[in-house]
Amino acid sequence: MTTDLTSKDDLQDFCADQIAIEDETKTVWVSGNGPAVILMPEMPGISPHVLRFSRWVRDAGFTVFVPSLFGVDGAVPSATEAARVFHRACISKEFHAMAGHGASPVTSWLRGLARLAHARCGGPGVGAIGMCFTGNFALSMMLEPAVLAPVLSQPTLPLDDPAGIESSDEEAARVRARLEAEDLTVLGFRFEGDRFCQAQRFKRYEELLGTRFDGRTLPDNAANRRNIPPFFEAHVPSAHSVLTVHLVDETGSLTLQARDEVLNHLRLRLLSEDG
Repeated sequence: MTTDLTSKDDLQDFCADQIAIEDETKTVWVSGNGPAVILMPEMPGISPHVLRFSRWVRDAGFTVFVPSLFGVDGAVPSATEAARVFHRACISKEFHAMAGHGASPVTSWLRGLARLAHARCGGPGVGAIGMCFTGNFALSMMLEPAVLAPVLSQPTLPLDDPAGIESSDEEAARVRARLEAEDLTVLGFRFEGDRFCQAQRFKRYEELLGTRFDGRTLPDNAANRRNIPPFFEAHVPSAHSVLTVHLVDETGSLTLQARDEVLNHLRLRLLSEDG
């Protein structure tokens, strides 16, 4: 296991499970004990920064499941290589990168993963954390009853509509009905000046989910600006990744507080006696 965020992570403290759901097999990296949390990677894949956050979730008392959805697991790709990953994902049949197409088809597979993880790990339910390209996936996963603690960090899709949320109005209405019936909330994070997750998107979540959406906007000056990976240096000019690349791992930082809010959100729903 490496703690160097600028070098490839060997994932030695994770087990690589080959999980088949709906005739589709994907690698899922699993580590820890306790109720399950599905952590979906941001672009350009399961990076050392994503794995650092995964370990924080694991060490908080959960079994973390990190599905490999794109990119090279553990790698820090060059800006050119990462751009290729991004473009392949945009044209993949598994993802709906543009507006007007509804939720990405891969979210059906991810709901199946949540059911499997719940059956394996027990507890009251499952957490789901989406980031960047996968941000809204955690909302779509709320159509699976096992998912109790969704987190949307800088949801980026659709790329061509700042006020879009990828889910259809019908899907959002079904999610809201469940949130209200079960007294659940959706936690969201973004940076104020994020070009890929703008204020219009959080406003749309508020319109569709009402007070069940708890959106937090952090000032841009709270973002880490040191040792930024090549993909972010070249293609992500604004503060963006609240829980990974742009997190400042120092006591008292706003981004570290955001991490702790996520962990507390998971504890409240998945570890407390009343769920």
